[in-house]
Amino acid sequence: MKIFVTGVGGQLGHDVVNELVSRGHEAVGSDIAPVYSGIADGSAVCSAPYVQLDITNKEAVSTTLTEIKPDAIIHCAAWTAVDAAEDEENREKVDKINHLGSLYIAEAAKQIDAKMLYISTDYVFDGKGERPWEPDDKCYAPLNVYGQSKLGGELAVSETLEKYFVVRIAWVFGLNGKNFIKTMINVGKTHDQVRVVNDQIGTPTYTLDLARLLADMIVTDKYGYYHATNSEETAGGYISWYDFCVEFYKQYGLLTKVIPVSAAEYGLSKAARPENSRLDKSKLAKMGFEPLPCWKDAVARFLKEWDGK
Repeated sequence: MKIFVTGVGGQLGHDVVNELVSRGHEAVGSDIAPVYSGIADGSAVCSAPYVQLDITNKEAVSTTLTEIKPDAIIHCAAWTAVDAAEDEENREKVDKINHLGSLYIAEAAKQIDAKMLYISTDYVFDGKGERPWEPDDKCYAPLNVYGQSKLGGELAVSETLEKYFVVRIAWVFGLNGKNFIKTMINVGKTHDQVRVVNDQIGTPTYTLDLARLLADMIVTDKYGYYHATNSEETAGGYISWYDFCVEFYKQYGLLTKVIPVSAAEYGLSKAARPENSRLDKSKLAKMGFEPLPCWKDAVARFLKEWDGK
């Protein structure tokens, strides 16, 4: 298949292109930068076909996708700076990227009869309670600007197309770009103790594992909504950011003390964040897809690949 991948300068897009190429697909990457701007690790994405594209430019999106005419589109590009999205001067831009940009891609996909896979987030829900969110839940109530914009993108895709996948993820980490593990390990190297929130519950998502699932999914016609984070160690064994940090410090060999605090005590976030980020992933197996491995195993593999510099 010929597959167009947006956001290849980011954590997920980087891994998606590499996975697609490894399976013999023709992957065409795109991002806002004039040339590929992700990590120069010598992997396939560094030399794969690349197209500069501003997804907020409707005409450019239509022209580009009409010329390339992919069989499928995996839409990884997004504004993901959750706190910065709350700033008044950024709000319109966030909506243009996450909502309107996704709409323009969906409209172009419809024109060329391509299937589309949209990456979304648990932030489309209000994060209340303890029940894991189901993929087909419609009780949307985003708490912040980022969540509102991603919901806008979800609805734009689902209302425009019949051949679409919406895959919600959470707590993303990968080799290309910044993430919680890298940040906290670097902080831990220079501090005796760190404070980490313990009242926001979910599971993390390793982009390398997710990329494999997306490559499995995009060749099928099993359309609809899915949830995809790494698996819990035991059934229902969701974790907090505190638990997550304690584990990767242990695996990395850092002796820095991790102090659990509530989000209210931590108090540094501009954006309200969900307490309940539990995502029910059982639909994956029901639809014949292999679930992502246990999150602890994912952390171990990530740390082995990442040099920690």
